[in-house]
Amino acid sequence: MRILIAHNLYQVPGGEDVVADMEATALRDAGHVVERYTVDNDEIEGLGGAGKARLAIETIWSERRRREFRKVLRDLRPHVTHFHNTFPLLSPSVYAACRDERVPVVQTLHNYRLLCLNSSFYRDGGVCEDCLGKTPPLPGVVHACYRGSRVQSAVVAGMLTFNRLNGAYRNLVQAYIALTPFMRDKLIRGGLPPERVFVKPNFVLDPGEGQPAGEFALFVGRLFENKGVGTLLEAWGRLGGRVPLVLAGSGPLEPEARAAAARDANISVLGQVSREEVQGLLRRAAFLVFPSRWYEGFPLTPVEAMAAGLPVVASRLGAVSSIVQDGTSGWLVEPGNATELANACRAAWDERGERERRGREARAAFLANYTRDANIEQLMRIYSQASSTLM
Repeated sequence: MRILIAHNLYQVPGGEDVVADMEATALRDAGHVVERYTVDNDEIEGLGGAGKARLAIETIWSERRRREFRKVLRDLRPHVTHFHNTFPLLSPSVYAACRDERVPVVQTLHNYRLLCLNSSFYRDGGVCEDCLGKTPPLPGVVHACYRGSRVQSAVVAGMLTFNRLNGAYRNLVQAYIALTPFMRDKLIRGGLPPERVFVKPNFVLDPGEGQPAGEFALFVGRLFENKGVGTLLEAWGRLGGRVPLVLAGSGPLEPEARAAAARDANISVLGQVSREEVQGLLRRAAFLVFPSRWYEGFPLTPVEAMAAGLPVVASRLGAVSSIVQDGTSGWLVEPGNATELANACRAAWDERGERERRGREARAAFLANYTRDANIEQLMRIYSQASSTLM
């Protein structure tokens, strides 16, 4: 099969960029011909007033991008086009280019951009669904949910409203990929046709079976409020130095994390680390702590921990509760509840036999659901379904 993978790169590389690259490589390794088409948000840097005004219009619908992409399709003649991100430079107009050339469209939704202006359902320190099912999504404009700007929020709201009303989201995409059942439910509640929304998680590479060393609890991620770092530090204060904790990552709450480490010698703050270093930490850890306070899209770190045979202590919220199963692959706690988090982490640390049992269950769940081979099989079924829908 000839597959065109199209992606609007972010200025700060993130998980979506990684997943697009990993899927492209896996498809090539499976014997498919994979072409890439990318645009880069670095193009936005240096735009003057006229350029920004044009970008605002083209974010909603870009006939220029539609023409350019139609030429790409004519040159490459793919059997399917798989989009990862179209915002803001490609715009939904590229779906129309695919319709013009009779090429089926598959769109992976890595976040909640089609339903929420800031893509996360998170505002003012908690979950917010004020815009879910609303056209236009005016609460997001009122609250300046996109980059703290009502003007920029109005542009995103305009994109969502225009393309909902013209049927682009419902009619021009043959298959949407939701990363978890939780996400699929939200997308359907937001108006996408159920028969076109498929669940396919992301995958991580198998590090091979091994026995984690059990030296410490591990947090890997951005040190942000929505990642539950404040709750994590409060929970460790309640543990009274009983459980070693390593935090790998950086962000606005790093000073608070380092202050906690100064008070408790059992807390270590490493700052930003490489992916290779993360793998080494996973081999040494006892369990992963993932106290997120927002829905997430599909966080790779819990799956990487499960692949390494680590159980996960996580929030009972959103996508994470679709990945981590309470009582089998980990412990689930109420998001933002430092007492529950402390109790679960104490149990995970003290009850070694139970921790190791859940670690084995976590590894089994990874092998059943999140390997590269399983992922490509699911992806090919979705491509086939998209192609049959177009016919």
